[in-house]
Amino acid sequence: MSVTIPAETVEYAPGRLLDVHRPPAGSAGPWPVLLLWHGKAPDSRYELAPLAREAAGHGLLVLTPDWCSDAEDSGRADLLASLEHTHRHAADHGGDLALGLVLAGWSMSGREAIALATHRELPEDRRPTAAVGIASSYARPAVTTGEAPLAALADRPSPVPLFLVHGTGDDLVPADTTRALDTALLTPAAEFLQLDTDHAGVILTEYDPTLGHCVAARAPHAVEAGRATAALLARAAGLPVRA
Repeated sequence: MSVTIPAETVEYAPGRLLDVHRPPAGSAGPWPVLLLWHGKAPDSRYELAPLAREAAGHGLLVLTPDWCSDAEDSGRADLLASLEHTHRHAADHGGDLALGLVLAGWSMSGREAIALATHRELPEDRRPTAAVGIASSYARPAVTTGEAPLAALADRPSPVPLFLVHGTGDDLVPADTTRALDTALLTPAAEFLQLDTDHAGVILTEYDPTLGHCVAARAPHAVEAGRATAALLARAAGLPVRA
């Protein structure tokens, strides 16, 4: 994978930061857009940098915002504001929503991505073209919609293609949680990728207990799995990437 341009950091709302990862220098834009949400740890967009860089290398404009799950609204306002920023400013960053907008989340925010993308009350002009849930669980209500995707999508088809990723060695959020969603869907998932790695490995990272957060992966299983997730994100955007 070619080296991508280093992230640019912008405000998507007052005091709220978002990293912009563009495809490699020389890659002609505009590009389809990926809005990628981090997990429950507040304001931890840095954990997604390895996956964001890898996905950008496939030809995606990748936006990774901070959001705060510890806020009074559990992060709802941040998540919605980052989606609104994406719609208003994707072109400023080099993206083109007409080429595709993928909404994706890891861990807790995987539920948010699936729930919001499929919610009946989301305005159609704000609906992504695909959604990706990465190593998440789907039985609890999402903070963005109040609905649990597992129940909601057992009763109605998804309006957009859904892509699912989970590590078979995930001991934090067991892969059975994603298998349950895949089984319940009225509209089958466009792709369900089960990878031989753990909770951190699916995003091209590994957990560092000394630092207390995820860092770029060195273990082969995590490197391979994270690269596979990045390729799936590109396929979700309609880019020609081999499985």
